[in-house]
Amino acid sequence: MKDFFYRILTHRVACVCFFVILGLIVLAIFAPYIAPYDPFKINVNEILQPPSLSHPLGTDLLGRDVLSRIIYGCRISLEVSVVAVGISILIGTFIGAIAGYFGGIIDQVICRFIDTMLCFPTIFLILAVIAYLEPSILTIMVVIGVTSWMGVARLVRAEILSLKERDFVKAAKLYGAGALRIILYHLIPNALPPILVSASLGFGQAILIESALSFLGIGVQPPIPSWGNMLIEGKDTLGVAWWLSVFPGVAILITVLAFTLFGESLQEILNPKLSQKKTK
Repeated sequence: MKDFFYRILTHRVACVCFFVILGLIVLAIFAPYIAPYDPFKINVNEILQPPSLSHPLGTDLLGRDVLSRIIYGCRISLEVSVVAVGISILIGTFIGAIAGYFGGIIDQVICRFIDTMLCFPTIFLILAVIAYLEPSILTIMVVIGVTSWMGVARLVRAEILSLKERDFVKAAKLYGAGALRIILYHLIPNALPPILVSASLGFGQAILIESALSFLGIGVQPPIPSWGNMLIEGKDTLGVAWWLSVFPGVAILITVLAFTLFGESLQEILNPKLSQKKTK
């Protein structure tokens, strides 16, 4: 574990992204103590105030502090991404491990099902599912997770196909270990590197999807602050109140970029052969 963190801290891009993500986590956890104002408090005397010393990122159409709402929006975005990615990782790892370990007709059926699911664009699949459900934070978490596991399943399947031919798996079979025990205690722990990379990339994707759904009005519902619904609140006043759209957009950009670059850097750290190829 110490060696793993040492590699992250000595990798320039990974180190920067790690501290950006750490800062976002701190913002989300301590939002009530960091936010300068109540994000729900309406102040009609300070409607559409531009960035100033009292309101560093300005105020919105109801006089609410934009900085405070962005900080609380960070909490919502991370909550949604953590739960959604957790669900997709659990489903994808289980299905991919079953397909890779048993092979044969089971593998073929699962692969065809995964291919069928991948034929539908994720955002349209989510829209189709959420059209029949009441918009809420919990709904968004579950729907994103349930519709985003296919990539994880394919990665895990490929890794299991390679690992199940190793000597330690053959030794476990000789000792009488059952299929479930071999998958849970021998194969999945050794398949963690691609799972971790997929999870990191999935965080950025989940945040983008949540923001897009909130922007369309079927995600997190006002007055709960979300970066997506903050964007839609500012789109009609972009000419006179640019800060309402720019700052939430920058927050989404920085967060998604940090998770994406961290995932790519993590792949290089966990797979040294990949970084050696890039240096040649």
